[in-house]
Amino acid sequence: MRRLAYRTAVCDNRSMKAVLPCKLQACLASLWVALCGLAAEPARVIFDFAAPLDTSRLTLQDARAESVETQGRRVLRVTTGHAAPWPGVTLPAPGGPVDLSAYAYVQLRARNAGQRPLTLYLRVDNPGADGVKHCRTSSTRLEPGATGTIRVDLKRTSDDRLGGRLFGMRGYPVRAGGDDTVDPARITQFIVFLNRPSENHVFELLELIAAGTYTPPTAWSHDAEPYFPLIDTFGQYRHKSWPGKVSSLAELTARRDREAAEVSAAADAFSRAARWNRYGGWAAGPQLQATGFFRVQKYQGKWWLVDPEGRLFWSHGITCVGMMDATPIEEREEWFEHPPWQQPELAKYILPSAFVLKGHYAGRRVRAYSFAAANLHRKYGPDWRSVYPPLVHQRLRAWGLNTIANWSDASVTRLRRTPYTDSVSSQGARWIEGSEGYWGKFPDVFDPSFAEAVRQSAASKVGNSAGDPWCLGYFSDNEMSWGDETSLALAALASPPDQPARREFVSDLQKKYGTIARLNEAWGTDFPSWEGLQTGAVRPDPARAGEDLRAFYTRVAETYFRTVRDALRAVAPHQLYLGCRFAWVNALAAAAAAKYCDVVSYNRYERSVAEFRNPDGADVPLLIGEFHFGALDRGLFHTGLIPVANQTERAAAYRSYVEGALRHPQIVGTHWFQYQDQPTTGRVYDEENYQIGFVDIADTPYPETIAASRAVGENLYRLRAGQ
Repeated sequence: MRRLAYRTAVCDNRSMKAVLPCKLQACLASLWVALCGLAAEPARVIFDFAAPLDTSRLTLQDARAESVETQGRRVLRVTTGHAAPWPGVTLPAPGGPVDLSAYAYVQLRARNAGQRPLTLYLRVDNPGADGVKHCRTSSTRLEPGATGTIRVDLKRTSDDRLGGRLFGMRGYPVRAGGDDTVDPARITQFIVFLNRPSENHVFELLELIAAGTYTPPTAWSHDAEPYFPLIDTFGQYRHKSWPGKVSSLAELTARRDREAAEVSAAADAFSRAARWNRYGGWAAGPQLQATGFFRVQKYQGKWWLVDPEGRLFWSHGITCVGMMDATPIEEREEWFEHPPWQQPELAKYILPSAFVLKGHYAGRRVRAYSFAAANLHRKYGPDWRSVYPPLVHQRLRAWGLNTIANWSDASVTRLRRTPYTDSVSSQGARWIEGSEGYWGKFPDVFDPSFAEAVRQSAASKVGNSAGDPWCLGYFSDNEMSWGDETSLALAALASPPDQPARREFVSDLQKKYGTIARLNEAWGTDFPSWEGLQTGAVRPDPARAGEDLRAFYTRVAETYFRTVRDALRAVAPHQLYLGCRFAWVNALAAAAAAKYCDVVSYNRYERSVAEFRNPDGADVPLLIGEFHFGALDRGLFHTGLIPVANQTERAAAYRSYVEGALRHPQIVGTHWFQYQDQPTTGRVYDEENYQIGFVDIADTPYPETIAASRAVGENLYRLRAGQ
């Protein structure tokens, strides 16, 4: 009866469409949806954890689960470790794939039963889900003892009204399907997990339900027709309006002139109010030893950076400054309105052969275009490459930022007006073939190509950032596939016989055990000889071989960090080694970094790092290399890794995150990812199209986030010092 009423309402509304103005049509459409919601589909309980549950059917990742009585009811208590990247529990759909077609969303009630805050994720899967495709994910932050809900909207493939004509993006407009959709008629499992925790956690699951009546999209509720093209000449979504959207070239240049009259004065005013020196250090704070370069020091119980003038410094930074992301334009001829590359002066921003790592174009080289660069050309003129960098430095100071962080362009950093970071790479080194990871395999640190690749990368900094007092120091590589505490040793044994890492591991075992018989006794194996261990298929039981696997893992990790440190010391002896920007980490890798790095860096995409704990417990300075928040109220289709509702909430989340880091005695800085929004139709490398910038694709600043950043900057040192 409820569905019949809905169909009647739709028919009645459509009959009025031809005679009513568009705005009135929209109002009536919203009213009908609201009325239909009054007769919502009753919630369907998928898991009531108060009922008996066979925990043997659950799949656990670095976790254990038990049905327990607590606070007067039975719950599923999950205790996780922090060795795996995503520890948690997988709940298979009861009785096989479940049909949730009638429902709008899935919702989980959960409680944080631990002593520290956590961010809990819920993923809803179809067959073949891989974390990006054929699944939907959402999260919530829970304080200790708090109960909350995670809602996953069942955005469905069947809602695509464009026949699959959109592709190559992480997020899609409402009327298109995309990878971030599911078929609600074939839900196979529900995964509850944590994202790269640095310590153990305990959470309890109370109830998992499907709820909300699904209302199919209708023709009259969509964007303007014709839908194509969907992107305007500035790279913006054509079918929506929002505060800050550029509508004309005249408006773009007017914003340039207005900001030019304001930003220089704002930067000077900020420096006076915050009492910063030229580096962004605490001019009104204590005077420590000045070495002419950045260094680290523990002062009054907290770790600090110290600037070249000997002033306390906390790195409030932003990544990808001056970098111009591009988006593929191949196979997308109908997408773009008045393509700027058809203008001779803007055709130079075509990338004729850009490599794609992931997604629709994976493994190919494609034509791509940088709307960001074209917009700077149109806004600042053909000599924008010399005009724009000085403005960026003024912006950063006015916004309360004192660091140009990783992935930034040398045309900005070489002006030496804002401290910056640089990086070296082991790219070109041989991989450990048996390893795996999101961005690629792990380098074989025992192959001579590794040390040579790092040496060459470090040598390329001579005459540039090496020896530059404005350069804080160097990161190495990025978000490497560290795995758990045995992964790299197991990867070496799974590699070809001529893999140097495998040869080194076997050599270590020979030195320890002497005979293959003693190894077999310890591991519970039956290798006929050392040659058999070197050449045959090997998958030892980590419970029996764990001590040896962890010992070799430590050797790999320490060799990595020591080799990079030595290469940097050879060319930049007075500058800091800032670590490798851990995304996935374990205590052994963290301990190796603490041993050889001046600062250990982590990319932490979560709501807060106020309670973050270094996995190995070492008291060393820590740096947050990346974090961000994003919303869908400014014309982009994806929020980024940590979603918020709107720009006001994004600003609040930013301030909370950085102020939490300022209170942490080990954290010496936070670096936001990234300076500018990613392309609306996905960056060429991996399809990301996140609303994560301090400025949008047309170089328009987001006032809410900038106000939050400035407020943090004005009180940066007083808050850090506990005043």
